[in-house]
Amino acid sequence: MILQHRIGLLVRLGEYMLSGDPGWQQAKEKAVNENVWFIPEFVEFAAKNIAQNFLEKDILEKWVAPYELPSINHKPQLVGIVMAGNIPLVGFHDFLCVFIAGHKAIIKPSSKDDALIRHLVETMISWNEEISGLAQFAGMLKNCDAYIATGSNNSAGYFEYYFKKYPHIIRRNRTSVAILTGKETPGDLEKLADDVYLYFGLGCRNVTKIYVPEHYDFIPLLTAFKKYDYLADYHKYRHNYDYNLAIHLLNKKFYMSNSSILLVEDTSLFSPISQLNYEFYSSENVLIESLKDNPAIQCIAGKNFVPMGKTQYPAIADYADGVDTLAFLSHL
Repeated sequence: MILQHRIGLLVRLGEYMLSGDPGWQQAKEKAVNENVWFIPEFVEFAAKNIAQNFLEKDILEKWVAPYELPSINHKPQLVGIVMAGNIPLVGFHDFLCVFIAGHKAIIKPSSKDDALIRHLVETMISWNEEISGLAQFAGMLKNCDAYIATGSNNSAGYFEYYFKKYPHIIRRNRTSVAILTGKETPGDLEKLADDVYLYFGLGCRNVTKIYVPEHYDFIPLLTAFKKYDYLADYHKYRHNYDYNLAIHLLNKKFYMSNSSILLVEDTSLFSPISQLNYEFYSSENVLIESLKDNPAIQCIAGKNFVPMGKTQYPAIADYADGVDTLAFLSHL
C-alpha cells in the first residue's frame, strides 16, 4: 500500500470519527460501559482531538515530509504495540506511526481501552481488506521485530527485560506541571482547570502539580476551578476525593478545597485523583532549571511553555516522552 493511499485512509478515518455513524456511536457507548473513568464527554473529546489534530490531510503530509518515507515500504517489520488504558485512545498515536511508516502492527490493547481502537481498526479493514495484513490484535506479543510498550514504572521494568534483544521504545509514568506567576487572569485559570480536570487527571499531560510564587492568593484559582465542580457527582471521583480528604483530616494536614479538588502543599510531582499538589518558589529561573530534563515531566504549562488550556491538545509531532516514534520506525 503506497504512502498516499495510507494517508487517504487515515483522512477518511478522521471524517468517520467526527461523524454520527451508528457503529461508531455504539463503540463509544461500549467504551463508556467498560471503563467507569471513560465518561461520554471525555471519549468525545479524545476522538475529536485525534480527528482534528492528527487525521487531516495537510497535517499528515506535513508531518511525514521530513522523514522521507518511501512510497512503498518494501521491508515492513512486525511491530508489537502494548497500549495503555488510562485515557481514551491513548495508544492510537503509536498505531498511527506504525501504519504511516508502512510496517505491520500487532496490537495488545489495554483491557481498559479495547473497544475504541479495535472498532477503528476493524472499520479500516472493512474499507480495505489489505489493512488486515497491516494491523492485527493479539493477547500476547511474540516474535515481533520491534516493540513499543507503554505502562507504569513497574511494568516498564518487565518490558525492558522481555524486549531487550529487540529495537524498542519503553514508556514509563509521566505527568505534567504548571508554573504560575500570580498575574494570570480568571480566563487563564479556567484554561488551567482543563489541564487539571480533563480525563479526571489520569493522563500524562494532565497537570498534577503547580508551582506558585510566595504569598500566592489561591482564591481566584479555586474559584476558576469551580467550572468542573460537576465532576464530583461521579461516584468514582467523589470516592477518591472523600478518601483523600479523610487522610488529610486524620493527619491534621493543611489543605484547601472548592468541593471538587483538594489543594495540598507537597513536593511530589504526582498527585492522587481529586488532588492537586502545589509548591512555592522564590526564583522562577532556578525553578525552571530544576525542572528541565526531568524524565518524569511530560510537559510544562505556563508562560513561555505550553499555553494554559492546551496540554491536552498535543500536535501530531508531540511524541510521548520526547522520543520520536516515527524516526524510530523509519530506521528499522
